[in-house]
Amino acid sequence: MTNPDDYTTTDSNPSRIDCRACHQVHTSYTGDDWALETTAAVPLYAFEGVTFDGGMGNLCANCHQPRRAFPAATDGKVKVDSTHWGAHHGPVASMLMGVGAGGGVEGKPSMHVTTVENTCVACHMGGDAAAHSFTPNVTACQACHADAKNFDINGVQTEIKAKLEEVKAALIAKGLLDAEGTIVVGDYPEAQAAALWNFLLVEEDKSMGVHNSTYANAMLDAALEALK
Repeated sequence: MTNPDDYTTTDSNPSRIDCRACHQVHTSYTGDDWALETTAAVPLYAFEGVTFDGGMGNLCANCHQPRRAFPAATDGKVKVDSTHWGAHHGPVASMLMGVGAGGGVEGKPSMHVTTVENTCVACHMGGDAAAHSFTPNVTACQACHADAKNFDINGVQTEIKAKLEEVKAALIAKGLLDAEGTIVVGDYPEAQAAALWNFLLVEEDKSMGVHNSTYANAMLDAALEALK
């Protein structure tokens, strides 16, 4: 369930990841038991009016999406109230859709949503990953990127990694992160708080730009500008 406030259970470990997280297991005792729990389109919890519709990948988007939007400023300041502040530790669905950034950074859905059938499943369960490692397979990329040898296609991951390091250094210099990279709680100018938010969103997406390189670059460029 997307909204943690609505979740009640007597299960001692409700968020465990096992077969039942994705599949209908032992309900009919037929082959249908392994059907996916859902492939319905997913309204993103934190962003009203935004729906992720990526075929079998919709199952993934139910969990891998932000639980919070960038907070509104008060008198030009945004309160960073926790060392766990940010959108969510798995904001992939919003990254793919090009939504969720702070500071007015605009985006649009990635080609990985608009042109890849079954989105997440196509990339993370293709080839050897069909054995449920969920590790993306370069062979899946080669359907569109015939010459791909790794995921750093056109140097996207190299570029994003360098920008993340540059933004992190700037956040440390401004005092929003400590020397170890831990968030420093406090009230910050809206643009600087947005820079932190966007840094965290790109970092937590984990794809180093692969999911939506244009949006990731836009967020990091805006962060660097805000932290000058």
